[in-house]
Amino acid sequence: MAARGRCPECGSGSLVEDAHYAQQQLVCAACGCVVSEGLLTTTYTDEEHLREVAYSQSTGQKEQLSRCLQRGIRRVQDLCKVLQLPAVFEETAVSYFQRALQLPAFHLVSLEKKELLGGCCVFVTCRQHNWPLTMGTICSLLYAKQDLFASVYLSLQKELGLSVPALSLADLVTTHLNSFRLFQPSANIPAPFLEDREKLLARTMGLVELASETWLVTGRHPVPVVTAAAFLAWQSLQPGPRLSCPLARFCRLAGVDLPPPAHLRLKELLEILLGMASQLSWLRAFRLDKKTVVKHVGDLLQHRVFLLKNAFSRQDGEEQQDTALGQGSLGHDPGPPSSLVAQGCPSAGKRQRGGSLRPLLPPCLLRPRKRLRAAAPSGPAPTGHEPISDSEIEQYLRSPEEVQAFRKAKGW
Repeated sequence: MAARGRCPECGSGSLVEDAHYAQQQLVCAACGCVVSEGLLTTTYTDEEHLREVAYSQSTGQKEQLSRCLQRGIRRVQDLCKVLQLPAVFEETAVSYFQRALQLPAFHLVSLEKKELLGGCCVFVTCRQHNWPLTMGTICSLLYAKQDLFASVYLSLQKELGLSVPALSLADLVTTHLNSFRLFQPSANIPAPFLEDREKLLARTMGLVELASETWLVTGRHPVPVVTAAAFLAWQSLQPGPRLSCPLARFCRLAGVDLPPPAHLRLKELLEILLGMASQLSWLRAFRLDKKTVVKHVGDLLQHRVFLLKNAFSRQDGEEQQDTALGQGSLGHDPGPPSSLVAQGCPSAGKRQRGGSLRPLLPPCLLRPRKRLRAAAPSGPAPTGHEPISDSEIEQYLRSPEEVQAFRKAKGW
C-alpha cells in the first residue's frame, strides 16, 4: 500500500506500510529506510501506565541476547542434561557463563575457546558441589583437546576468582568404575566375568589406597592407576577363570579406554604385592609370581600396614639389627625357616640374603632417569700442591693492612 511523502534518505516517493512484529511501519521501497515505526508498550516504566513507546526504546529490543551467548547457554544446558545434573547446577553454570562473556578477557578469544567455555563452567560447578566429574569426561563430550580445555579452565578460574576444590581419589574411583559394563549380563560378556559392583569397588579402593601409600600415585595421572587397580581387584575376586584374561581384553569388556601407562602401573602394583607376600608366613611355602600372587590380594590388603612396614620401610642394616636384638618380641617376624630356604623359595632367599626388597621410596628415586655424563677434564688432575703465583695471591688480599703484612712476611 503506497503512502504519501518522500524518503528522507534517497528522496523516493515509493513509501509503503509494512507490518513489523504486528506493528505498522512506513518503509521506503527503494532504499529500505524506515521512515516511521510502530509503537509498543513494553518498557518497564511505561508498561504499567499503558503508554506507547517506539520499538527501538522498548525492552524487546534491549533484551535480545547475542547469538554467541544464546549458543553458549544452550550448550551448557545440553551438557547438564547429558550428565543428568540437578537443576541448581544448570543455573549456576549458566550464571558463570554469562559473567565470563562480559569480561574483556573472553571477548577476543577464538570461537573454539568460546565453545569450551560452557564446558568449563559446567566442570567448575560440579567440582564446587563435590560432584565427581573428570576433565576427560567433559573433553570427550565436547570433542576437545585436554590441554586447550585446561587453558580455558585456568583462565575462567582466574578471571572470575573461583575457588575450585580438587577431586578426591575415592570419588574418582567411584566415577570410573560406574562406567564399567561388567555388572549387567550381556551377550558380549561371559558369565564368569560378571562381577558385583560393590565388591569390585571395595577391593579396587583398597588397592588404590595401597598404591597411594607406596608412592605410585604421586605425580602420576590417576586414571591408569585406577585402571590397573580395578583389573587386579577383578581378577582377585574370581582368580580361576580370570587369571588368563589380559588387561587389554578386560578394558574392552568393561567398555573403557586402555591408557598406555596402565601396564607400567600394573607391573609396579604387582611388585609391591610380591614384596608384601614375602612377609606372610603361610605364603612362604609357595613359589609366588605375578599371576599367583593375585589369588592372595584379599589377605595382603587385610594386613596391609604390617606387611608394608616389614617389607619396605626398613633398610638392610636396620632389619639385621632387629633380627639380632628383637627375636621373640611382639610383632617381630623371625624370618624364614631353614627348610624353606633349602626348598628354594624365592622370597625366603631374598630374606636370608639380608633385608627388605627395597626401601619405600618414590619410583623416580629408585629408578632415576639417565643423566648426561660430565665432560672429562683436560690435563692432569689437580693435587692441591701446585704453586700459587703472586698475582693470584694478590687477588685474595683485600685491605692495605693485609698487603703490608704480606710484604713484611715476604721480606723475612
